Parts: sequence; C-alpha cells; structure tokens
Amino acid sequence: MKHNTRLTASLSLALLSTFASAQDTVKVGVLHSLTGTMAISEITVANAAQLAVDEINAAGGVLGKKLTVVKEDGASDWPTFATKAEKLLTQDKVAVVFGGWTSASRKAMLPVFEKNKGLLFYPVQFEGNECSPNIIYTGAQPNQQALPALDWALSKGYRNIFLLGSDYVYPRTANLILKKHIADRKATLAGEEYVALGGTEFSSVINKIKAAKPQIIINTLNGDSNVSFFKQYQAAGYSAKTLPVISFSIAEQEAQSIGPALLSGQYATWNYFQSLPNAANKKFVAAYKKKFGANSAITDPMAHAYMDVYLWKAAVEKAKSFDPSVVRKAIVGISMDSPLGKITVDKSGSLTQAVYTGQSGAGGQFRVVAQSKGVVAPQPYDKLAFPGKTCP
Repeated sequence: MKHNTRLTASLSLALLSTFASAQDTVKVGVLHSLTGTMAISEITVANAAQLAVDEINAAGGVLGKKLTVVKEDGASDWPTFATKAEKLLTQDKVAVVFGGWTSASRKAMLPVFEKNKGLLFYPVQFEGNECSPNIIYTGAQPNQQALPALDWALSKGYRNIFLLGSDYVYPRTANLILKKHIADRKATLAGEEYVALGGTEFSSVINKIKAAKPQIIINTLNGDSNVSFFKQYQAAGYSAKTLPVISFSIAEQEAQSIGPALLSGQYATWNYFQSLPNAANKKFVAAYKKKFGANSAITDPMAHAYMDVYLWKAAVEKAKSFDPSVVRKAIVGISMDSPLGKITVDKSGSLTQAVYTGQSGAGGQFRVVAQSKGVVAPQPYDKLAFPGKTCP
C-alpha cells in the first residue's frame, strides 16, 4: 500500500513537471519544401528561421517562454502545404508559422490560415495583388524587385526584353505587371515563355530566344529549372556579355548550385545580398556559417526568414500576447535594423525596404551595381496592372 502511494505521488510529480514544462514553451511552425524541386532554395530558409529561434531561446525566449520548432515538409507540392499548415494550426497548436516560397504554396495555405485565424510569415518575393490579415508579406512586392529591375535594364539601354518563367501564378502575374510597364515605358516585348515548375527541357525556348533576338532576359524561373536553363543557354553560345539575364529567384545559394562560372556576370535584383556591409548582416552571416558550415551561401529569402522570427518576437512583446490577431495588429509600425538594413512593417503587413541589383562574380557572390535611394514603400496592387485595387 505504501509502495502504491509513493508510485502515485511520483507519477503526479512527473505529470506536474511535464505540464509546467509545456506551460514554459510556445510552439512555432516552420513549413518549407525539404524535398522536391524547391528544396534547392527552401532548406536553407528553414535553417535561417531555426537559427533565429535558437538565438532567441539562448537570450531567454519570448515573454519568458522558450520556443519549440515544429518543422514540416511542404515537399514542393501545393496541396501538401495546405495539409501541413492545417496540421500545424489545429493539431500542433502553433502560435505562428514561418514558411512558403512559391506563390502557389502561399495561395494554397491562405484559406487555411484565414479559416483557423492563424498567422503566416511569408519571406519570399511575390507578385502582389493580395492582402490578408493572416499573412505578413516580408518579401519584395513587384515595385520592390521586378519594376526596379526593369528600370535598371532600361537605364542600361536594354529595351528589347524577353520574359521567361516557370508556369505558375508568380511568374505569370509578375510578367503581366512587367508587360504593362514595358509598354508604358515604350520598350519592346521580344517574347514570353513558360516551362513547368521543375522542367529541364529548354531547347524550344532557346530557339524562340534566338529568333526573337532580345537584348536581355528577365528570368522568373524557380527552383532547379534554373540549372538546366543556364547550362542549355551557355551551350547555345550565350553569355552575360552577349545576352544578359536578370533573375528574381537566383541568389547566392542557387549560384553555388548552378556553378559560379555558369552565372558569372549575370544579374539579380533583391532586397538583400550576402555582401551587404552593415553590422547586422555581418553578425547574421557569421552566426549562420558557424551553425551550418563555413561554405554556406546566404540569400535574400534566408535573411527575410531570419528577420521574420525577430519581427514576430517584437510584435509579441509589444502586444504582450501570443494571440495571432493581437500580434498582427501590434506588428504594424515596428521598425528594426536588420541584415537587409532598416525595415518597417506597414499597415498592409508588408515591408518598407531597400532594393539592390547585383552582378554575380567569384564564388557566386553578388556585387551591388545599383540600389534604391533609401527604402521603398510596398505597393501590393500595381496601379497599371490592377487600377483602383487597394488593401482593405
């Protein structure tokens, strides 16, 4: 009988300890493609979010609670992103989710977050034309990437432009916006082609490029399709000197995977490059390399994902609550010095941030060749492509 009493007391203490431990932690979701065609870009974005969580926990957590990451694989499949988002919100009961890359994945997740009143931080450039109270859009809007890239190309005398992209919502909508502005600026659309996401056959596209004789290609291919394209582009006799390419989804990491020699001299426009000299970026790059390897390449979506966790932390502490709806209201107006430079969250849930165009060089690093005059406020709805539309 005494033995049973001691056993009962021991079990009760264990249960109390487990409950207390649970009360001292908060779950956060990280949802990216860890497999499939987008893994080339997304694995390290998940790593960057994990790094921020680890740093925050080491510094004492958020409102006295440590963060526990629940990581899920979207598997480069948009229905899977929706299913995993539902699991994170309804089964794991996470306070927030950091994730997504393609607009197809985001659009698959959006109704899940709205239905369950969750909060998603989306770290990648996108086509705009969307606002949701349940998503914080920290990647570039079109006026913070696509349009500055077009203006840079025009300033260099490239007025005959070929649009090449993966066949899904982001490239098609981004190119719809670009076509409006190409016409508005009295430039010429040489051609427009799409391949399936993950596609590797570009012979017909290369033939159409040869026939069109453009001065520059604006590239919205995503994932490992870029590897195949640049190999076949080079095999056709093209180079950055004869036909430059400016890309929106190729950064330092993709340059490493494709091969720095293959991308040498090519261009990209982002809100961040690893080469930025500010103190916050130097600290971030050093911390990432220490945790994930000295040869790691750091990209814009990685920097946004890292910063997103800190933005969420700042909003939670401002709100004194983990409730997603309260946090969403509190995040408006928050500013911080980040690896990207000074950023501010506006009322649409998007960032005011600087824009950079870089040229790929040795080791896949980008040298900044142009940048915005100060920060650029987001415009979720392009005035030429979507006149009269605004965020609620």
